[in-house]
Amino acid sequence: ESMPEAVPGDNVGFNIKNVAVKEIKRGFVASDSKNDPCKETDTFEAQVIIMNHPGKIQAGYTPVLDCHTAHIACKFTELKCKMDKRSGKVMEENPKEIKNGDASMCILKPTKPMVVETFKEYPPLGRFAVRDMKQTVAVGVVKSVTKGDGDGKATKSAVKAAKVK
Repeated sequence: ESMPEAVPGDNVGFNIKNVAVKEIKRGFVASDSKNDPCKETDTFEAQVIIMNHPGKIQAGYTPVLDCHTAHIACKFTELKCKMDKRSGKVMEENPKEIKNGDASMCILKPTKPMVVETFKEYPPLGRFAVRDMKQTVAVGVVKSVTKGDGDGKATKSAVKAAKVK
């Protein structure tokens, strides 16, 4: 059925002029090209809670992140701080490693182009699961994003709209 609008979290199907269905791949994100176009993520800071990891996680660990429909490996480039998961109070700055039950603020870098947004702005694009060894080892929430300059693909109408500004 046809609807005048959809809100974040709704699952919708739609066609885009001049874009074939075969061109659209898993993890692609549609956005408002005029007001808030999505951009490729360079790095992002996230609060990660380790739930079920057999060992310890250190900087350099590169598991697969499932965020919205994307399924992309991301590298833990920096462990900023270990924190109390109930109160959010910092318990240790720059920890060497984190293990089961720990909550921490981490900097992650996607290995391939990926779009994430802060949980506060766009909840569906701001939460993720960390998967390794065919199981979920951690969950996370995006706190801040450093966007790259890659504009991604824009339709002809979006490019025309940008020129009008």
